[in-house]
Amino acid sequence: MPLRQRYQYDSVEGARFGRFNAGINTTFIVYRIGSTVIDTGPANQWRSVRRFLAEQPVEQLLITHHHEDHSGNGAVISREYGLIPFAPKLAQAKLASGYVTPLVQRLVWGSPRPVETRPLPASVKLSDGSPLIPVHTPGHAKDLTCFFLPQQKWFFSGDLYISKMLKLLRIDEDFPMLMDSIGKVLALDFDVLFCPHRGIVEDGKASLQAKFDNLLELSVEVQALRDKGLTPREISDRMLGVEGWLTKLSRYNISRINLIEGALKLDLGRPVTSRVVLPEY
Repeated sequence: MPLRQRYQYDSVEGARFGRFNAGINTTFIVYRIGSTVIDTGPANQWRSVRRFLAEQPVEQLLITHHHEDHSGNGAVISREYGLIPFAPKLAQAKLASGYVTPLVQRLVWGSPRPVETRPLPASVKLSDGSPLIPVHTPGHAKDLTCFFLPQQKWFFSGDLYISKMLKLLRIDEDFPMLMDSIGKVLALDFDVLFCPHRGIVEDGKASLQAKFDNLLELSVEVQALRDKGLTPREISDRMLGVEGWLTKLSRYNISRINLIEGALKLDLGRPVTSRVVLPEY
């Protein structure tokens, strides 16, 4: 169960874990700022995650959303360090009761154990006294909550970023909501983005803007082809190519056609959300 790579940026440490090393979507980075840990890593990597966490005291665990690569070790970390993790309110019921994960996700990440959590407050204090602000960013998941550090101009993006261009979408992702969330985050003042899959992106805001622009351009092209009479399947094959092995293995839970159908739902005449109200800090 190997530790694949170590990261260091200022006071942020990170470690990448994964049963497989077949690209960024099969590995996961656990980040740490002082005694605060952001996301848990997958359950099938606990032995390696445990060694990484043991290097420093752990006083706070923040979970961005319920997906198993982000929450899988929540229960064992809670028990090991005698703490109750913070999680988005929308994630708490699933985290407490447990949930069934699709076969391909169990293969890559393992299955999370149920864990009791407490809701994320409006602002969290780090060990150096600086604030960390939770920002609700639904789309990838209804509960996805990212973390903004205004003093450092850092942004921990959960699964909001991952790549400048998507080629696949999960069936439960909401494309228009995702675009709204990206637009909201782009109104924040940050430079460096910390992605648990892509890694540390020093031109983070520009990269997230590029993702927004690419998805908007995709939506314009997809809707133009629809207006010419093409079906979603025909559009998908023309623009993105045929579906791959991952789509078939996931039984179309993750697919190109999901991305195309999502882009067809975007209202191109409606401006996306461009404002987020932050608490006092």
